[in-house]
Amino acid sequence: MRYARGRAMARLVGPRRGLRGPRHPGHALAAGQLDALSLPVGDDGVPLGSDAEGTERTLSFPHPAPYDVLLIGGLWTAQVLALRVAATGALVLVETGRPAAWTSLARAAGTGWERVILHQVGRVPPAGAAEGRPVLVVRDCGMRPPRGRVVPAPWQSVLTLLPYPSVVAPRLMRASALVGVQRVSPQEAGTIGGVLGLPRTESEALPTLADSVTLWVAGRERHWVTTGASEAETRLLGAARRMD
Repeated sequence: MRYARGRAMARLVGPRRGLRGPRHPGHALAAGQLDALSLPVGDDGVPLGSDAEGTERTLSFPHPAPYDVLLIGGLWTAQVLALRVAATGALVLVETGRPAAWTSLARAAGTGWERVILHQVGRVPPAGAAEGRPVLVVRDCGMRPPRGRVVPAPWQSVLTLLPYPSVVAPRLMRASALVGVQRVSPQEAGTIGGVLGLPRTESEALPTLADSVTLWVAGRERHWVTTGASEAETRLLGAARRMD
C-alpha cells in the first residue's frame, strides 16, 4: 500500500514539479575511513539507565502491543520510571495501597492537567488507551497483588512492583515480557535465578547489588543497569534506595 501510494504521488507531482532542493556534490569515504564512522542509533523508549559498557538502556514505552513488566525491587526505582513515562505525555495510573507514598509525585507530575492519577487497589477504571493516548498502569499492591482489573492491552502497559519475591513471584516472572530484579537475599536469588534461567554467577551477584542497580531480563537478553536520577528527580524522590 505504501509503495502504491508513493507511485501515485510520483505520477501526480512529476519529475519537473515541486520544490527543487539545494544541490551538493555527493559525499564519499575511503574504505579505510568506514571504521571511524558511527551513528547514535538506539532503541526508542523511556531511559532505564546505563549498563556496564555505558550504553543507555530503555523501557519500550509506549508499546503498541500488550506489555507486562515486573519489578522486584524498591519503590524509588518504580517512581523514577513512572515520572519518566509521565514526562513523555502518557497517562500513568497508580494502583496502590499506600497513596501517601505517591502523593508528592502525582502533584509534581501535574503540569496543568493530571498525568499521574492514584487509585485504590482494585479500583482502576478503564483508561481508553490509544496510540495518541498511551497508558502505563503501575501496580503497587504489596507482596501478593490481587489479579488486576486493568490488564495489558495495545498502548496500555502494566508495571507490577513486588518489594520482595512472594509465592506469586514465579507466576508473574513467567508471564512478564520484561523482569527487573534488584537486591534480594541469597535464598531469593536462587529461586529467581531458577525461574529466569540465570547463570549461577549472576544469581549469586543479586544479593550484592547497589541500591541503584537492577538486572533487567527479557527472555535470554540480560542487562545490569544503573539508574541515575536527574537533579529534579533527586529533589522529589531523594537518593536511590532499595528499602522503603
